[in-house]
Amino acid sequence: MSTAATDLATAEVTINGTVTRFDGPPHTNALDFLRGQGLTAAKEGCAEGECGACAILVARPDASGGTRWTSINSCLLPAAALDGGEIVTAEGLADGGTAHPVQEEMAVRGGSQCGYCTPGFISSMAAEYYRPERAADAACEPGDDGDHHCGPNGFDLHSLSGNLCRCTGYRPIRDAAFALGQPSAEDALAARRDRSAPAPVATDYRRADTATGKVGHYRRPATLAEAVEILAADPDVTVVAGATDWGVEVNIKGARAKNLLAVDRLPEMRGIRRTADHIELGAAHTLSELERELAGDIPLLGKLFPQFASRLIRNGATIGGNLGTGSPIGDTPPALLALEAELVLSSVRGDRVVALADYFTGYRQTVRETDELITAIRIPLPLSPLTSFQKIAKRRFDDISSVAIGYAVDVTDGVVRKARIGLGGVAATPLRATATEALLEGRPWSLETVHAAAETLAGEGTPMDDHRASAKYRTAMLRSSLERFFAEQLGQPAVTGQEVK
Repeated sequence: MSTAATDLATAEVTINGTVTRFDGPPHTNALDFLRGQGLTAAKEGCAEGECGACAILVARPDASGGTRWTSINSCLLPAAALDGGEIVTAEGLADGGTAHPVQEEMAVRGGSQCGYCTPGFISSMAAEYYRPERAADAACEPGDDGDHHCGPNGFDLHSLSGNLCRCTGYRPIRDAAFALGQPSAEDALAARRDRSAPAPVATDYRRADTATGKVGHYRRPATLAEAVEILAADPDVTVVAGATDWGVEVNIKGARAKNLLAVDRLPEMRGIRRTADHIELGAAHTLSELERELAGDIPLLGKLFPQFASRLIRNGATIGGNLGTGSPIGDTPPALLALEAELVLSSVRGDRVVALADYFTGYRQTVRETDELITAIRIPLPLSPLTSFQKIAKRRFDDISSVAIGYAVDVTDGVVRKARIGLGGVAATPLRATATEALLEGRPWSLETVHAAAETLAGEGTPMDDHRASAKYRTAMLRSSLERFFAEQLGQPAVTGQEVK
């Protein structure tokens, strides 16, 4: 990371090849900044990162050392976070008067009616179009039940899971996606992938809000040492990474922070490190980066990632940020609790390691001190061989959990030697189902054992009624989840205790 800070009045970002200065209040999101520049293709639909109408492309570093064009929700990201970066909007995809291949296919296949959502779709489709791993596969076809992964051209339809349309219908959009070939040799954005992405610059940006006169401060330090010094000096500073949670607070609730501390690009908080005893995940690594770079090495997380919000959100959200909110309905805690994860908490006093099972103390309360950052998550080895992540929500994708359950079980010679179960959405905090774990361990891995343990699992936590689900429903989901997990391992349909004669 460059150590030369920008001046206190402006930040700069390359937009569609042109360096542009940003000089608005720090709470200004990237979408409003872009629209203020006359780039109005991206739009605000939901202001929560659920509709994708605001999608743009950002040049992000690839593990290979090149650039990966990544789609993100511009309505959530602070514009100041783009300082030193490079982005492309839907307007920037066309080559003069020639439409981009994605734009062309959307037009000729009827992928747009009112057009409000179309630029967001095009941005997400372009990110997938340029995905380095995408390759034609004639055997790859979408399932008739809608459970799809890719088309014959290797296009992953889940890359559009965060984009919604309410008038066109998705079939012509899918047709356009599956009609795309590979980028041509003259494609400048394809060639850009071979060069390094812009290195994040250290940013010290201060500006008054003309509406209120209050001065906001956005800082992105160059090192972790600088970050924890800032936090020690001002424990009330608001820490942001991908801003997928904070951005909603700004847009929907009108939240304003006097001081923002951005940690998403700190090198010490990124990457994956492996030892003989554990796999350490950088807290500032995005969920998409973890999914791609782990490549299934932690199977339970591999089952979690596709169910976490949408690709647009996963491209921005960090694993440390999901834990930092302390939410009882975050998707990562149940899986990480089942994996017996530990958190590395860093401050000017040094590092300390805390078991995730001891981290949550109350509703959105944790043992993390005000001057500490979550810098890494450690997954101990070896991993239990039987795992599952179950998310119960009103929508299959792009939704918040009503209940989430993570399982990690070790069975030897037909006996449960170890069982770890993480729960979310059934108490004021994520928690381990310790009573159920104790009942399972030492007993045969059988339907009889599972039915008995399912009754215990139904009594774990203190589920409540809310707009997502009733307490009774949550209890029923807990009871059936263990039976479903058992059936998954046997490759058979789930059999509930009530059905056994």
